[in-house]
Amino acid sequence: MKIARFSHGETISFGIIDEEEHELVVLKADPMFAGYEPTGERVPLAEAKLLAPVIPRSKVVAVGKNYHDHAAEMGGEAPAEPLLFLKPNTSVIGPDDAIVLPPQSERVEHEGELAVVIGRIAKNVSEADADKVIFGYTIANDVTARDLQQRDGQWTRAKGFDSFCPLGPVISTDVDFVNGTIETSVNGVRKQEGRLADLVHSVPAIVAHASSVFTLLPGDVILTGTPAGVGPIVDGDTVEVTISGLGVLSNPVRSAG
Repeated sequence: MKIARFSHGETISFGIIDEEEHELVVLKADPMFAGYEPTGERVPLAEAKLLAPVIPRSKVVAVGKNYHDHAAEMGGEAPAEPLLFLKPNTSVIGPDDAIVLPPQSERVEHEGELAVVIGRIAKNVSEADADKVIFGYTIANDVTARDLQQRDGQWTRAKGFDSFCPLGPVISTDVDFVNGTIETSVNGVRKQEGRLADLVHSVPAIVAHASSVFTLLPGDVILTGTPAGVGPIVDGDTVEVTISGLGVLSNPVRSAG
């Protein structure tokens, strides 16, 4: 099942995507908290604007160097435990919203990733129980000011600018971890390619580790890491992150001001 958050006219709603009819089955409220009760209304997909499928009320948790090839291109090995950092919820934007290049940075890079959406309060969750607290999955771009990351020696500023966490286009309640693939392209040219099966630390392991550090709340998002091939984006580019079964997250790139 694929769930969208969308605007139609002056209203923001949630809906289930009917892929055969190319329509949204409008729900009465956010299904994460209120279930899947329909209003009886349907909206053609072509008439709706898809928004970020979730706005974290608390935090975006991200995992660094979670593909061996990306760890190598960054000059090291994958960590023995998931390497966690945080992005503010103000960094979240939706499909087709602009990634804004901050004037403080001279090198901003794309990092396409699978994102996990938490659906229940989770503290000290075991790997075996991780599925019980996951609401679904979406696509993310962990946009990074690489020069600032290197200059600061830690990642908060480099990862935290407004617009540095595109999410979307939908939340899927299922993902194929065996055969699933992830690709990132810039202006139609493929830059990153990986397999979800190649994550160093699995989604259950990440959820268990993160929930042992801090309580995960409904709506929190976990970014699971990016494959090799990260690279620069500049004003005028269009970045697309594709995950099989989840769709395409596309965002233009614009300079600030």
